[in-house]
Amino acid sequence: MEDTQMDEGNIALETPTDDVFVPPSINRSSTLAGESYTHFSPVPPSLLPQTSSSTSPDQSSAGEAGVPCVLGVDEAGRGPVLGPMVYGVFYLPLPLSDPLLKQTHHFDDSKVLTPAVRSSLMRALCTPSASPSSSNDLHASCGWAVSCLSARDIGANMQRPAGAAAYNLNAQAFDATVDLIRGVFARGVNLREIYVDTVGPPATYQQRLARVFPTTRITVAKKADSLYPCVSAASVCAKVTRDAALEVLYEARAATGLGRGLVAAGEEEASWGSGYPSDARCVTWLRRNMHPVFGWGPECRFSWGTAKDMLETKGGVKVEWPVDEDDENTRLTDFFVGSDKEKDADELGTWFGTPAGLEAF
Repeated sequence: MEDTQMDEGNIALETPTDDVFVPPSINRSSTLAGESYTHFSPVPPSLLPQTSSSTSPDQSSAGEAGVPCVLGVDEAGRGPVLGPMVYGVFYLPLPLSDPLLKQTHHFDDSKVLTPAVRSSLMRALCTPSASPSSSNDLHASCGWAVSCLSARDIGANMQRPAGAAAYNLNAQAFDATVDLIRGVFARGVNLREIYVDTVGPPATYQQRLARVFPTTRITVAKKADSLYPCVSAASVCAKVTRDAALEVLYEARAATGLGRGLVAAGEEEASWGSGYPSDARCVTWLRRNMHPVFGWGPECRFSWGTAKDMLETKGGVKVEWPVDEDDENTRLTDFFVGSDKEKDADELGTWFGTPAGLEAF
């Protein structure tokens, strides 16, 4: 995939802080294993259908639908070579969208909020208020969910064998979005409106979602994270989760000594920064910590141009994978080609001498 370029100002905003808030959406074991996963916050009781024995049948059936809610969808980490891509959804009652998110808590596109502000907003969302009855309490009024698509799974899906169906990043993103929305519906939330941020053609994406959720009003727009507060909040959930996942991955590498790379004596290894290919810290970290055969760990997207070019031209071992190879006696070493040896050389023969054929007798 073509790498995403960013200027220095955006790189600074994309780089996690050292004390990033670790939300409950971080599954440490799955993150370190390179596995994708999904996390749903508990649905606030105020959003679930309310039933009462004192209500009439008509009132009960009307109340079973629950409070009408609006849901926003956004992602974080589409372009980096390191770390997961995270899709987030955020939902709350329709009347609270503007007053609670925009006016009270000042949610905005996560890319224009500083890392500290993002962490503070996420902490407020995950922490119960001292007075749960307050209409300003994010925890009591809102729900959210994220889908973490690991770097390993993104790369593996994009590099499927030629005979398999293509599963590009857009298809993976669409499936993650649909699964998250379905999960919110399955938990009893009455979603009336859905707003989605997209980098592709909005009309096409909106039609595809409308076919999956025909009874819900869906709006897909570019820059929706700056236009609709619920999408801004979804953007923050996704970005803070990605920031925390990056920190978990980096700390695990540093703890085992695998993230220190080739540095001069007494020099401290710099972090991998934002994980974007245009970030010099990221490229430096990749170069210093590249294994010549296996590359990097589950934190890296091997399908990205930066990773592929580095493995192929910056010291990686050249590997040839035969397309039609049915020989059951093929050795693992046959796939590695050395520049100073002939491919067809017989290993034992060249060691003990040149083999002689029957014509020699």
